[in-house]
Amino acid sequence: MLQGKATWNFQNPATIISNGTVGGPFEKQGNINKDFDSFFSDQWMKEKSFEQAHRLLIEEASDIALKKANLKTSDIHFFLHGDLINQITPTSFAARSLEIPYIGLFSACATSMEGLALSALLTSGGYAEKVLTGAASHNSAVEKQFRYPTEYGSQKPDTSQWTVTGAGVAIVASKGEGPKITSATIGKVVDKGLTDPFNMGGAMAPAAFDTISQHLQDRNIDINYYDYILTGDLAKIGRRVCLDLLKENNFQVVEEKFIDCGLTIYNKDQPVFAGASGPACSAIVTYGHFLKKLRNKECNRILVVATGALLSPLTVQQKQSIPCIAHAVSIENN
Repeated sequence: MLQGKATWNFQNPATIISNGTVGGPFEKQGNINKDFDSFFSDQWMKEKSFEQAHRLLIEEASDIALKKANLKTSDIHFFLHGDLINQITPTSFAARSLEIPYIGLFSACATSMEGLALSALLTSGGYAEKVLTGAASHNSAVEKQFRYPTEYGSQKPDTSQWTVTGAGVAIVASKGEGPKITSATIGKVVDKGLTDPFNMGGAMAPAAFDTISQHLQDRNIDINYYDYILTGDLAKIGRRVCLDLLKENNFQVVEEKFIDCGLTIYNKDQPVFAGASGPACSAIVTYGHFLKKLRNKECNRILVVATGALLSPLTVQQKQSIPCIAHAVSIENN
């Protein structure tokens, strides 16, 4: 199953048999609102804190995916999920109510594809039949922890990004109908010395390039093998940097096929600075928007490269640079 240096090539590809995506009121105004399953009407979601609302997003998306597949929580062998908040407590509290054997994950905004890669490894290898996996974020909870509460009204630079309020999950099975997970490349931590927490796209772009080039080398395929390559949340700045790196290294990438999830969720007139971010960003665009395209045969092969900045409020205060990572998963029709 190991192909090259860092890629799992699944001989018995796992199947994405179901998915669930939910968002908040701002996401409902966005560019791909028809590809969500459900929206909440406000950021509080009838909870007492934004962190508890964050937990509810995970539970709601999971419930939707289970109902679509006509499954119960007892049918799922493992729950692989993660978020950004306080030792991933929203995920852990959601796992408490789901009562599924649980593996908590953290790769910041790359968590969605970390979970999908591990779910495919478990199901294709015979270690599980069905796995529930995904990622979530909540704008107000993230702003409060990593920057300033929204009520503070802090001014941000144009390079900053808007954290998505939402959750995206998938049910991965060893057999069934749906798009197949054919391979996964596990990224390594890349740190080019950037220290600006308001320029996540620029910091993460080298990690995205590193994982994409490693994936293509390991699988011995051309970059145009895929109908689309989706990066996680590089947004305007990071996408441009990643494209420049690919071209400088002689990858003949077609820019129209190089899509960033952070530039997909919202409309151009929404005030999101350089674009969207958050663990939910790549999860929602993948499991909502592009899974629909695969099922409708609008495309047949995609590579999703979720990107994450592995900083914390403490490391920012200590003026440390930002280590970043990207994990890639290929999803293909038969």
